[in-house]
Amino acid sequence: MCRLVGYLGNSIQLDELLYKQEHSLYNQSYNPLELKSGVVCADGSGVGWYDEAGKPFIYRNTIPMWNDPNLKELSHYVQSTCAVGYVRLTGTGESLDISNCQPFRSGNLLFVHNGEITNFQQTLYRPIRDHLSDSTYRLIKGMTDSEHIFALLVEMWQSSPNSTLLSALRATLQKLTHLAKEHDTSFSANVIVSDGQAIAASRYAYGIQAPTLYWSCDDANHPTRVTIASEPLSDQNWTPFPDQSTLFVQAESLQPTTSLIMSQLPYF
Repeated sequence: MCRLVGYLGNSIQLDELLYKQEHSLYNQSYNPLELKSGVVCADGSGVGWYDEAGKPFIYRNTIPMWNDPNLKELSHYVQSTCAVGYVRLTGTGESLDISNCQPFRSGNLLFVHNGEITNFQQTLYRPIRDHLSDSTYRLIKGMTDSEHIFALLVEMWQSSPNSTLLSALRATLQKLTHLAKEHDTSFSANVIVSDGQAIAASRYAYGIQAPTLYWSCDDANHPTRVTIASEPLSDQNWTPFPDQSTLFVQAESLQPTTSLIMSQLPYF
């Protein structure tokens, strides 16, 4: 299991998202409060962000976040209106390799996932690949269930010209549920995905309990910033995702002041 964070809103320095909060992603890497398996997230970390032109960038490392001075230096320098991050606890049988580290990127999409596909190598590893086009198949560089879920989402995103982030995410969860039923397995998929102008997130599981996920905004009626995290980053204004739910946040304008449209929907 991992710890996730995502942000859309007015431009901020990355260290505000990763380090400065009372229970920041940095704190969650060594002192997670709601991690259901394992003790610490010591198997790597990563952050993805968009520059002023909307181009996505990623930084990933296999060392613990608390031992990574480069990430801390980077986070003091980089500013962005949209970012995602994570700290990693490897799943059973997964190697400590940069190709298995998140965020994953394709085109303008950035993606982080917390959860698991039960007995992934023996259950949905091949079926997911069978549903990918050649170009999407070649996106996969590692062996994690997370990257395969991302590849499936990219397939859904690209296969329908009218797809939104939310519809692509929901179609991915629907396909995973169908495959899990067919191959008698279970999965959990807490996902944050962005194209730089919007963020879609899910707390979803089939056959097992989904990990925790929360969201917070500065103003419920007219938000200018929304943050999503596996655990609250502070003791104020955090709302838990219900089971089987999604959140979609769209930026109307990113300059000079962000105006956001936000909706939270049950999956079914």
